[in-house]
Amino acid sequence: MLQVTQLAKRFGSATILNNLSFDLPAGQILAVLGRSGCGKTTLLKILAGLETPDSGDVRMDGQSMLYVPPERRQIVYLYQEPLLFPHLNVFENVAFGLRIRKVDKATVTQRVNDLLAELGLSDQAEKQPGQLSGGQRQRVSFGRALIIQPRLLLLDEPFGNLDAQTRASMQELFGRVARQHQMTALFVTHDSREALTIGTSFGYLDRGVLTTFASVSEFIADPRTGVREELAFWEAVQGHRTLDVGR
Repeated sequence: MLQVTQLAKRFGSATILNNLSFDLPAGQILAVLGRSGCGKTTLLKILAGLETPDSGDVRMDGQSMLYVPPERRQIVYLYQEPLLFPHLNVFENVAFGLRIRKVDKATVTQRVNDLLAELGLSDQAEKQPGQLSGGQRQRVSFGRALIIQPRLLLLDEPFGNLDAQTRASMQELFGRVARQHQMTALFVTHDSREALTIGTSFGYLDRGVLTTFASVSEFIADPRTGVREELAFWEAVQGHRTLDVGR
């Protein structure tokens, strides 16, 4: 569904994206792991139409997106901050995309209520964003994106500001809802566990070069992902605890 070919971007003398290419089939979630400054956000901005590449092409269903305005791409970009409308309650924040598309009132009510129930937000429908927890605000932001059924969802470390427990619950919720709605998404993160939890396919972005992996085992085996080191750390911790208990 999404085909990126030889994408390049420079800012001054710095190369941000270096002839980057990949395909993303419909219904798949590509989790891209990378450190800060590796080009993840620039890639998402180009896909969303918020930045222009120096060269290369971005195609969706065979059509080049380079000259399609952001509002016509049917792509939604989710940031770390939920960026909800503070003057609208939860229901109206989620309903916003349907309202501006002139969807009839009965359909709006049905679709929004169904989605709020799916996201565990039915009892929060009348609350303002300022009355919600961080995880609840991120769920509302996710609902607002999902309600318009975008062709592609871009997620820029959306759970990065949440505490560990809330982050884990959001990862589980996102994975479940994404599978149910057969979403096509590009999810960027610096957390290898999050990448493995969210993705159906995987990539590693380093200094503007994207490496994609044919399997989970290949992703884990690449030393740059840090997965092996993390597994070794927890095995060592478990071993120490076992010894302590034995004493």
